[in-house]
Amino acid sequence: MAPISELLRLAPGTRLAEVDPHGKPGFDGAKSAGKRALPAMGTELADLSEKLFAEAYTGADRAGRRVLLVLQGMDTSGKGGVVSHTVGLLGPESVHLTSFKKPTEEELAHDFLWRVEKELPERGTVGIFDRSHYEDVLVARVHRLVDAAEIERRYDAINDFERRIAESGTAVVKCMLHISPEEQRKRLLARLDEPTKQWKFKPGDVDERRLWPAYQQAYELALERCNTDVAPWYVVPSDRKWYRNWAIGMLLLETLRGMGLSWPAPDYDVAAQRARLQDRAL
Repeated sequence: MAPISELLRLAPGTRLAEVDPHGKPGFDGAKSAGKRALPAMGTELADLSEKLFAEAYTGADRAGRRVLLVLQGMDTSGKGGVVSHTVGLLGPESVHLTSFKKPTEEELAHDFLWRVEKELPERGTVGIFDRSHYEDVLVARVHRLVDAAEIERRYDAINDFERRIAESGTAVVKCMLHISPEEQRKRLLARLDEPTKQWKFKPGDVDERRLWPAYQQAYELALERCNTDVAPWYVVPSDRKWYRNWAIGMLLLETLRGMGLSWPAPDYDVAAQRARLQDRAL
């Protein structure tokens, strides 16, 4: 079977309506098998992410390698679920999570990428963007917060930004969590039905549903304009939560495997240090 990165990578000219949000490319089993498959990759994910951290910590990796996972999707698409169930499998010392909210006054006084630059992962770490710089060409377009010329400028600025960080050693993994409006309705209703989840619900979420076609168009434009070889987009069917979590786990696994990571060799004589520790006088 083809690598998950090939199966989920957005092909030029693809419309979101052509991608089944309930699909499960690359996985033939049932839900029960999928829920077992995710934790099964946990040991290797933790091992590889720790190697990434160790190479940076010891200076063995001079390329400054790191990973940036971008999670973008409509409300209830599961960004938080991915962080809990998939990212949670990585070594905790190697993860840096940023959740981008509505820009502050200070952030609005700068270019839209200013706040993003500050949150880029350090070398040896896996950075997670829960929402991202793409909000500035999605929400901004749908709600007409800026004019069309500024949106066009931002597409180019994003491509330049992602090319620059890729050239500096960042593996960029951009995932659009693709859900259907019917599934979103179910998840919003589930929040209202569960007292412990009602805090997540905002009446504005219902208002935003009226703009679903406009958001889908904004996503299609953003994905098409910013789908490059150094930072491709992956469209992850997300109506099935277990598949979404598994697929993004596989994308991270492929990315980390492709880095050829290994445990750094010590820059000291192991036998000599062992002898020192065994010396009762020390």
